[in-house]
Amino acid sequence: MKRRRGFVQIAILHLLEEDFMHGYQIMKELEERSNGAYSASAGTVYPALQELADQNLIDVDDKSGKKVYSINDIGKKRLEEVAKHKDGDFWNEWKERMIWKNSAESIQLTVAMERWEKEVRKSMKLARKNPGSVIELITLIDEMTERLQKKNNT
Repeated sequence: MKRRRGFVQIAILHLLEEDFMHGYQIMKELEERSNGAYSASAGTVYPALQELADQNLIDVDDKSGKKVYSINDIGKKRLEEVAKHKDGDFWNEWKERMIWKNSAESIQLTVAMERWEKEVRKSMKLARKNPGSVIELITLIDEMTERLQKKNNT
């Protein structure tokens, strides 16, 4: 599965709404806002910053030799759009989410999901050699999806 940085991007926009910052400051502030539950890495933060710049949501000033990031009007509008769909304080949600991600339950779910994904991909590869098994695989995936939907709606 492709890792998504959307939540980190929104967190970065929130930080930049407060003040301009360079990448290291952003990483430290993200960690602090989660009470240490999130350890920001350069491999997450800098690609997220690049994506935000590519989407024209932030501005980058590198005149001082160090890149300094700031939110622009388009980025502020993006935060307003996100706020319309969210209840509560973003930073409380951030902290809760990061604490959950580090919990034993979340780690177990992630491992189970990775095993499941590996087997689905293996089954898809085998289905190329046996087109008749495609319907069986689709049925299995649909059944699991329906079970999850029922569970989520109770």
